Amino acid sequence: MWALSRRRHLCLTFLLVCVLSSVLFFHISQDLFHNGLDLSALFADRHLPTNPVAIFCLSGTPMSPNTSFSCPKNPASLSGTWTISPAGRLGNQMGQYAILLALAQLNGRRAFILRDMHATLAPVFRVTLPVLAPEVDSHTPWRKLQLHDWMSEEYAHLKNPLLKLTGFPCSWTFFHHLREQIRSEFTLHDHLREKAQGFLRQLRLPGTGVLPRTFVGVHVRRGDYLEVMPQRWKGVVGDGVYLQQAMDWFRARHEAPIFVVTSNGMGWCRENINTSQGDVIFAGDGLEESPEKDFALLTQCNHTIMTIGTFGFWAAYLAGGDTVYLANFTLPDSSFLRIFKPEAAFLPEWVGINADLSPLQKLPRRLSGIA
Repeated sequence: MWALSRRRHLCLTFLLVCVLSSVLFFHISQDLFHNGLDLSALFADRHLPTNPVAIFCLSGTPMSPNTSFSCPKNPASLSGTWTISPAGRLGNQMGQYAILLALAQLNGRRAFILRDMHATLAPVFRVTLPVLAPEVDSHTPWRKLQLHDWMSEEYAHLKNPLLKLTGFPCSWTFFHHLREQIRSEFTLHDHLREKAQGFLRQLRLPGTGVLPRTFVGVHVRRGDYLEVMPQRWKGVVGDGVYLQQAMDWFRARHEAPIFVVTSNGMGWCRENINTSQGDVIFAGDGLEESPEKDFALLTQCNHTIMTIGTFGFWAAYLAGGDTVYLANFTLPDSSFLRIFKPEAAFLPEWVGINADLSPLQKLPRRLSGIA
């Protein structure tokens, strides 16, 4: 009888220990998953398990220009795991990176980029956000949120700890309060900056041999926009008249500027930009697959002329100085204006010159959408 009672007591004790252990393990695992903690501290000298909290930093992701530490530690006050789906080319992904960083900080979340974004940005800039392992990305139960291209109040109160942002946002309204941090994230690697500055140092004012004091970067977006803008968005790209007006704006305000032209349509630029004053340099190579040379040149200039597109926006944003942009480049009834707000796209101090929309009147109605 005593033996039976003792066995029952032992069984009950064992069951109680099991229950308490299960509860403790559940709370620990929930906290680790919810807060996105690095398990390396718990599994020292062991292979990390494949689960949604394992992260890694690829080589070339320094914490700052003065350290070789490859995986920055996040502040203890941040929690969760946020990322963004990389899409588009350099300018698009710069916008996605900046907005992920800004929104994650605003909502107290930890930001991670995906491997494809790192492969696009890290060869050009000293980006610091850590990289999420592909297997973690594929196994995480993300909530997805498609962003529109301007900051909204709702984006300051996002509650989900596991969030994957999507879309092509690039508005300064998301991140301008972090401008110095954003500029630091997009610091060029030394070899790109030095090569761009070396090119600019070789330029001379026409007829004098004097080194220019004012460099104006000019980005002319062409390529696929030549069809996309008129056929889909009832819009135009920058033409020769606009570029002449923009250059004249700088000539009237700066002594003897030099215009450094880059484009993904350099042939068109050489044929349509007025070079009679001898102050225009066709410097771009137009290689969309490797845009870092053109981008570096633009950011090392004092001022910027842009047409349309995120590549030109980021060149102007990082260069600082004066910026002239192409304004009102779509018809008033364009559906593009449903997803694009000019006041959220261009900084208030930038100067807009209205586009010539008359070419749209010459297109077949089915292409321009004119009724």
